[in-house]
Amino acid sequence: EKGHIISLVGGGGKTTLMYAMAAHCVRKNWHVLVTTTTHIMRPPGAVWAQTDAELFRLWEHGSYAVAGTAAPGGKLTAPPQKQLEHWMQLADIVLIEADGSRRMPCKAPAAHEPVLLPESDIVLAVAGLSALGRPLAEVCFRLDAACVLLGVPPEASLTPERLAKLLASGAGGRKNVGTRAFYVILNQADDAPRRAAGERTLTILKEIYNVSGFLTHFEEGERA
Repeated sequence: EKGHIISLVGGGGKTTLMYAMAAHCVRKNWHVLVTTTTHIMRPPGAVWAQTDAELFRLWEHGSYAVAGTAAPGGKLTAPPQKQLEHWMQLADIVLIEADGSRRMPCKAPAAHEPVLLPESDIVLAVAGLSALGRPLAEVCFRLDAACVLLGVPPEASLTPERLAKLLASGAGGRKNVGTRAFYVILNQADDAPRRAAGERTLTILKEIYNVSGFLTHFEEGERA
């Protein structure tokens, strides 16, 4: 439904999921605002809005609008606070990328992460199922923090049990969530073995941590 400000954290397809959700909401004829509180890659196409006129023009033409300030490396950082607050009030739904993962499928947050706005009422913690069965050292951003959280060495394999703990922990995917609604999204459910491992992870999340989640999959052309 309309009216939510959704923050996405984690890795393994977070940006792809955010833009897919934006496109889905646009098909409902909603005014959709996409932004970041940290950094995102500047989106392809003419969807970056820097003024009120550009914002309204995008919405009038049935597109979502991406708000941000130009940064080096083809990236955007958070837009000016007053502009963001004003635009969030105008939007039907707001989607915010609230941390980074260096394109790795899972992560643990640093001390300064995630950056959740007070207005945000839903947090989605995302992870890629490609990480399961592989050493943490190969798949996890901020490896040292993840090893401390899980109590294992870098060469330890990422099992469904460990991924569930990483996502549901208040020092992991659930950091700073507070009373906000919280869900886990397991992306890269690309084949039967990954879907089975994902279902196992979702069962652990629900039974042990009382956290609900969903599996997602995107084709090559859909990925950000």
